[in-house]
Amino acid sequence: MAEPVLIWGAGAIGGILGAYWARAGVPVRMVDIVAEHAEACSTKGLSIEGPVEEFTQTVPCVTPDKLEGTYSRIVLAVKAQATEPALAQLMPHLAEDGFVLSAQNGLNERVIAQNVGPERTMGAFVNYGADWIGPGRILFGNRGAVVLGEIDGSIRPRTEEMHSLLQVFEPNAVLTDDIWAYLWGKLGYGAMLFATALTPDSMTANFADPARGPALMGLAREVMQTAVAEGVDPKPFNGFEPSAFMPGASDDAGRQSLADLAEFNSKTAKTHTGIYRDLAVRKRKTEVDPQVGTVAEIAASHGIDTPLLRRLVELIHDIEDGRREMSADTFHELTKVLG
Repeated sequence: MAEPVLIWGAGAIGGILGAYWARAGVPVRMVDIVAEHAEACSTKGLSIEGPVEEFTQTVPCVTPDKLEGTYSRIVLAVKAQATEPALAQLMPHLAEDGFVLSAQNGLNERVIAQNVGPERTMGAFVNYGADWIGPGRILFGNRGAVVLGEIDGSIRPRTEEMHSLLQVFEPNAVLTDDIWAYLWGKLGYGAMLFATALTPDSMTANFADPARGPALMGLAREVMQTAVAEGVDPKPFNGFEPSAFMPGASDDAGRQSLADLAEFNSKTAKTHTGIYRDLAVRKRKTEVDPQVGTVAEIAASHGIDTPLLRRLVELIHDIEDGRREMSADTFHELTKVLG
């Protein structure tokens, strides 16, 4: 454990992991492209704020051009669309016997495996609520599911070691032999979260609105149908019940899962998604293409049509490019797809 764990991306996900590990005495080094954030983490410290716990922890952090050395454990925690550029920068720093653990949303493990090899790729599913507020500041809004697993389903000493490290942060972290089941479950939930970002309303307000239920359920159903075609049996977590959106499931089951998601999200200080923050606060591109768009592409490869997912991608792009405002009317462009 003398060699530091390298966290590539010190934002909402990676920053919290780094702060908790450093506080526990785990050697950590972080990399972030925002120089002011890297400087703050290294000097005055990274402040974790919010209702879960508040503390400030100094964590060594540098910009990519300042990083030296090689590392056998690299946690990749950048936005999905930044995966390939980040891999190009980090690969010279990956030890020959090292691996990259994806702590991201989407199916980035596939991209990582294509670049560094499947044997050097590990997957993780994270659903805790966090936001990067500014240099040296991260909101920790709520705890949520954390799951770790090898992409080939094996359990190895390195898997157990990383699971133990994740338990430093989240004592209830799960070690699984089916990480894809959780990643696909998050894609179903994630599609609905993208839809909530079509409006300025909170996640809870969206999930609790009966008028938005049909479109939200429809999105999850398209993802679950695709997961089944991929041979995956998605797992439930934090109110999201995949079986409620499987082919043949009743509307009542779907509505119950939406109610459970409204309840789960009503208890967090993170009221809106990171997608919403990308659009409304940080004015930058979202992860819609590598997340929602990728599912639509996989579905098409199986001959499955996903009109709601495809329309959702278009609507997010419209907001990104200034053609539409966030509003209930924009959300109900999805409802129109249902006829």
